[in-house]
Amino acid sequence: SRRPRGRPPPAAVSAPDGLLVVDKPPGWTSHDVVGRARRLAGTRKVGHAGTLDPMATGVLVLGVGRATRLLGHLALTDKAYDATIRLGATTVTDDAEGEVLEVRDASAVSDAGLDEAVAALTGDLQQVPSSVSAIKVDGQRAYDLAREGADFELESRRVTIYEAEVTDAPDADHVELTIRTGKGVYVRSLARDLAAVL
Repeated sequence: SRRPRGRPPPAAVSAPDGLLVVDKPPGWTSHDVVGRARRLAGTRKVGHAGTLDPMATGVLVLGVGRATRLLGHLALTDKAYDATIRLGATTVTDDAEGEVLEVRDASAVSDAGLDEAVAALTGDLQQVPSSVSAIKVDGQRAYDLAREGADFELESRRVTIYEAEVTDAPDADHVELTIRTGKGVYVRSLARDLAAVL
């Protein structure tokens, strides 16, 4: 139908400026969440504070419109994670989605040994990020280089793990942890390092 003469076109509908807290589902990248928020908010001006891996679920803070300027000022330094770690399996990506490179028997790990190893991985640490992280190496994302089969090494970074506690060990191969960290910690790297200590 035609619009009557003299009337302005209807204004585009867009969401107000502000912060949006999203409970990210598994299988979505942080970029997927931003893309969906852009469509729903009717604006391209959407950003996120921090990143969650596709397999991770949890809180992702988005800024919409002018609030994107706030994202850099948010004190998102303390983070808490609940993680399930499988012992005895090494993967290309240091997580459950990667190709398994090696499997070892973890049945000799005792509760006392597990608690001791977890305690050793708290405080200020040097942590090497996973090769499939979003860190840039010579202008390219590490995960892109890893997919291309490039040979590269990431430098360790100083991170802080304030607290790590074993909440359950349902069987010899799995450990459940609650972790409270500072910014920049990769939980998959913590899992890899815990396995190495054990």
